[in-house]
Order: sequence, then structure tokens, then C-alpha cells
Amino acid sequence: MAGALRILVDADACPVKDEIYRVAARYTVPVTIVSNSFLRIPQDPLVNRVVVSDGFDAADDWIAEAADGAAIVVTADILLADRCLKAGATVLAPNGKPFTAGSIGGAIATRAIMADLRAGGEQIGGPPPFGKADRSAFLQALDSAINRLRRAGH
Repeated sequence: MAGALRILVDADACPVKDEIYRVAARYTVPVTIVSNSFLRIPQDPLVNRVVVSDGFDAADDWIAEAADGAAIVVTADILLADRCLKAGATVLAPNGKPFTAGSIGGAIATRAIMADLRAGGEQIGGPPPFGKADRSAFLQALDSAINRLRRAGH
């Protein structure tokens, strides 16, 4: 499947799976849902499920190994995003924000600072609640990513 346009989803906590299925069907782009446990998927030949072991980072490892310049990876995991960017993939967060070579370093640094604060006992809030605007931004970002990769010949 390498080289062909496809969507790889870090699916265990992904809030936009239904949106991915709809966009993928519109463009006839294959989707691979990667998770540590069984997840229901549509009965659609474009949608494939991969259940990996529950080992630490097993889903991330599978996705990172499958990522290349023709893949769109959907994940909120900053370290997985970094690995996929290094493999040449287009990476989108579920809120539609793209991870890029220019933004990933700052995201990794922020993640490390937040982890240090939590480890030190700081009470810090998590991300804002996922809402309609995030869903809409994601749909637009996924649509744009598919069109950009298609224009590039994938």
C-alpha cells in the first residue's frame, strides 16, 4: 500500500473517525484504523482495521512504519506525529491543526514542559473540550490534505 494515497488513523482516542469515513468515501481514499483493541468500523471495502498488541506504543510503531509521503496520519500524539513527519507523511491533529516540520519542535518542547509540571505536582488543565469548530476545522484540513496530495500525484 506504500506510495498510494491513504489515511492512517491512531484510532483509540480519535474523536473524528466518522468524519474520516465520510471524507474517505467521497474521495475513495483507503483508511486504516489502527488500535490496541477491537473497534467497530463501517462495512466498507475502503476501511481496514488493524488491531495491534496492547504493548506500549504498538499502534504508534505500526503507523510510523506504514507512514510515507502518500499517507495522511491522524493523531493527537505529538511524538507519533514527529515520527510520521520524518517519514514524509502529512499529519493532522483531530482538531484540524497540521503538524509540520516547523511546528513539531515547539509542540514537543511544550509537551515536555507540561509533563515536568505534572510530575512536580502542578495542577494544570488539559486541552479545551472538543467541539463543533474543531470538527469543522478537521474536515477542512483533511479535504485540503487529500487535494494537495492528489495534485502531487498520489
